[in-house]
Amino acid sequence: MKQDFEYIVLGLGGLGSGAAYWLSRQAGGEVLGLEQFEIGHVRGGSQDHSRIIRLSYHTPGYVRLAQQAYQAWAVLEEEADEKLIVKTGGLDLFPTGSVIATEDYTGSMAACDVPFEQLDAAEVMYRWPQFRLTDDITALYQAESGIAPAAKCNAAHQRMARANGATLLDNVPITAIRPLDGEVEVVAGGTTYRCRKLVIAAGAWTNSALANFGLKLPLTVTQEQVTYFATPHLADFAPERFPIWIWMDEPCFYGFPAYGEPATKAAQDVGGEETTAETRSFEPNPANFQRVQTFLEKYIPTALGPVLYSKTCLYTMPPDRDFVIDALPGYENCVVAIGAGHAFKFASLIGKILSELAITGSTASNIETFKIDRPILQMENPPKSFMV
Repeated sequence: MKQDFEYIVLGLGGLGSGAAYWLSRQAGGEVLGLEQFEIGHVRGGSQDHSRIIRLSYHTPGYVRLAQQAYQAWAVLEEEADEKLIVKTGGLDLFPTGSVIATEDYTGSMAACDVPFEQLDAAEVMYRWPQFRLTDDITALYQAESGIAPAAKCNAAHQRMARANGATLLDNVPITAIRPLDGEVEVVAGGTTYRCRKLVIAAGAWTNSALANFGLKLPLTVTQEQVTYFATPHLADFAPERFPIWIWMDEPCFYGFPAYGEPATKAAQDVGGEETTAETRSFEPNPANFQRVQTFLEKYIPTALGPVLYSKTCLYTMPPDRDFVIDALPGYENCVVAIGAGHAFKFASLIGKILSELAITGSTASNIETFKIDRPILQMENPPKSFMV
């Protein structure tokens, strides 16, 4: 096979598969995607049956990106001839005094003309009697929220990238990245490839890739987990009868209707311990599990049942938990994306943005907040704030 390409994508998880697809729509056979493990592996943060997709966000900038994300997924669905996004509606639940301000969400959605409803606890329980809420809890309901089926979305991106002529290789560990004069050389699986533009979508391995350019970012990697509960009340938690939900406080919990398994799914956001891609385990944390179970016992008791299984994944987060989407300083032909543990809903859009940056050097999407040289990323020990 050829070894010289216009574009190489490092990492074929959620963001990298999206980038390979969107690049392939313009460049076809000039796109090479490289994955160090098998395609579809569970060592990163992009697999499993479901991720939340929502227009409800804490800043207008993220809401506008979410609107664009739905559009990007629709393009993929049409070209792949496959329905992917499952709309269930979504509830953001705010107890009195919650760490996350309701006004951040209502104001951001209103600024972007996103319709939503504000509900008291009684109304939530009237519509969805699966909940057991106290009177101090209020909720925001947004009808477009739902499920982005992660594994299916990744497979669709990969399938369509290949259909467009892209080459995607797995089980090819990256052993060297060498910036040359206007090009980049990548040694993967013992073979040397060369490209004009490089896209880095390496998740927890990002700093290993950036080290080849003399760069290191203050990223926090945590081992997170989700649990599937084989509820005996399965029909009550069908996607058409139960929404995705997020508890907007610290600790923050979130969950899904039954999708992909005959079970509900719930987790704590940023409930895991710090780790590295090399030292992480695949064993669920019992204390993390207990926190989730205790929450469900109190607020959604019929969602519980025998544990079908728990599984782990990695979050890779800048200290402000905003994305990084930018060209590398001094290497404008290399672009990077870091998803901060909440990017899958945006995966196709971020892939599109990366393709635009690689092909033309610019994008119509507003990514000013996601600069790689923003002040907090220049600090050696920056303050961390992971609540979104």
